[in-house]
Amino acid sequence: MSRQDYVFTSESVSEGHPDKVCDRISDAVLDALISEEPEARVACETFATTNRVVIGGEIGLSDQDKLRGYMDKVDGIVRDCVRDIGYEQDKFHWKTLEVTNLLHEQSAHIAQGVDAAGNKDEGAGDQGIMFGFATNETEAMMPAPIQFSHAILRRLAEVRKNGTEPALGPDAKAQLSVRYKGGKPVEVSSLVLSTQHLDESLSSEDVRAIVAPYIEEVLPDGWLTANTVWHVNPTGKFVIGGPDGDAGLTGRKIIVDTYGGAAPHGGGAFSGKDPTKVDRSAAYAARYLAKNVVAAGLADKATIQLSYAIGVAAPLSIYADLHGTGKVDEALIEAAIPKVMDLTPRGIRTHLALNKPIYQRTAAYGHFGRAPDADGGFSWERTDLAEALNNAV
Repeated sequence: MSRQDYVFTSESVSEGHPDKVCDRISDAVLDALISEEPEARVACETFATTNRVVIGGEIGLSDQDKLRGYMDKVDGIVRDCVRDIGYEQDKFHWKTLEVTNLLHEQSAHIAQGVDAAGNKDEGAGDQGIMFGFATNETEAMMPAPIQFSHAILRRLAEVRKNGTEPALGPDAKAQLSVRYKGGKPVEVSSLVLSTQHLDESLSSEDVRAIVAPYIEEVLPDGWLTANTVWHVNPTGKFVIGGPDGDAGLTGRKIIVDTYGGAAPHGGGAFSGKDPTKVDRSAAYAARYLAKNVVAAGLADKATIQLSYAIGVAAPLSIYADLHGTGKVDEALIEAAIPKVMDLTPRGIRTHLALNKPIYQRTAAYGHFGRAPDADGGFSWERTDLAEALNNAV
C-alpha cells in the first residue's frame, strides 16, 4: 500500500520567469504559424538574456512565399509577448531589446519520417516516452501542491496586470509543501514565495503584507495554519528580475509544466513544438486518458505511459499504473485504451483538435489542470471519454 501520511512539495514559476518568457515566445511563434496553416511544422527554441532574445529552430509551411513573409513578423511577435508579460526594465524592455531570428526550414530527413507518403502512414515526429497522470485529490484531478502553486502565481499576475498591485513585478516563484493525512491533502506545512517588486524600498515583510491576502484567498480553507512556515522573498530585495537577472531558455521547466514531480516525466519539453511532435501531443493524450480513467471511477489515481518511434504511427507500448487504487486490473485499462482512442499522431491531433493556435496560453501556470476553452484550448482536460472507457473494460 502507498504511503498515506507524508509531506510533498512542488513549485511553480510565473509568466515573467526567464524560462517562461522563452516558452511564451516559442509558443507564440507556433500559434502564428498554425494560424497561417494548421499543418505547419514548428520546432522553435528561444534564449533570452539582458536586452536580447535569440530564436532558432525549424519551421515549415507548404507555401514558401508565406514562410518568407512570416519571418518578417517574428520581431513583432517577440516584442508583443514581452510587453504583455510586463517587462519595461532598463535592461529588458520590449521596445529596446535586440531580437535575433535564426529560424530556418525543417530538415527534409525529419519530414520524410513524419509525413504520410504512398502506403506509409504519418509517423511520430520523434522517439520517446510520455506520461499522463490524474488524481481525484483536487477538482482539477491534479496533485494539490502543483495545482495551488500555479493558482497563487496566476492570482498575483492578475492583480499585478490589472493595476491593483503595481508594486509587483513579472518574475516570481512559488513553492508549497503540503501535508497529507490518509492520502488526502490537509495543510500547507511551508510556503515559499519569491516575487519581483518594483519599489526598491520594500522589505520582505512589506512584500508579504501585499501577497498574503491573495494567497489566503486562493488556498482551501484551513490549509494555512499557525504551524505553516512562511518564506517570502527570503533573500531580501528582488528588484532585478526576468532575463536581465538570469538567462532563460525554452523547455527548462518541464516539471512545473506537468505534475510538480508527483508523477514520472518522459523528459520531452512542450513549448515551441507543433502537435506532430509526440513529446507534446502524446503527453496531452496521456493526461487525457489518465484523467478519464479517474473520471470514470476506475481508479482514484492513474498514470498512463505511451511510447513512440520516429516515423512509426502506432505507439510501441501502452502502460497503466493505478497505484493500488484501481477498481479493475491495469491490464484491462491497457487493453481498453486503444479501443476508445486512436493514438497515432494523426489520431491524437484529430481527437483533441490540436491543429489550432491554442498553445501560447499553455506557456505559464501549467499545461494540465486547466478548464477546457470554448475554442478548443486545453481539450485534453475534457472528461468525455469516461463512459467509453467504462464500457470498454
